[in-house]
Amino acid sequence: MKKRFVYPLIGILFLSLSAFAFHKFYVGVFQVEYAAEKKMIQITSRIFIDDLNNGMEKKYHKKTFVGTERETPADADLLKKYLSENFTIKVNGQTKPIAFLSKEVEGDVLVCYSRIKDVEKFKTIEIVNTILVDWNAEQQNITHITAFGTKRSVLFTGSSRKELLKY
Repeated sequence: MKKRFVYPLIGILFLSLSAFAFHKFYVGVFQVEYAAEKKMIQITSRIFIDDLNNGMEKKYHKKTFVGTERETPADADLLKKYLSENFTIKVNGQTKPIAFLSKEVEGDVLVCYSRIKDVEKFKTIEIVNTILVDWNAEQQNITHITAFGTKRSVLFTGSSRKELLKY
């Protein structure tokens, strides 16, 4: 009697757990905020640490340990280079230099803080976000842009790498 109950229960448990097999997703979340009172654009990037290191290794052919205990100053410099090459902003058609400020680790995510100074009121902002899309075709970068009281969200992928927003 006990076997008739246990075996079906084990079968149901196995089927239900296999239906929820772990599926890794590849996503980065970016916030771009225009702070008019400070005349600056503030950028916060959230990227999975393992994906970031894999993508940088593919691009630069060098093993990196960004966001881990094994991170070196050379890894941090390579991170800044990678971000500057793969995330750009044009304001009114002019490319603006993005200054990397700091980073911190939140679980398995690296949070990076950057800014663009001396930004007056603008009519257009163009964002190019290719973070990790060359490393992985499944990578998606969700970018929230807040300016002049409106919030817009853009999805960047391997086939959609640039967006021009008009205000």
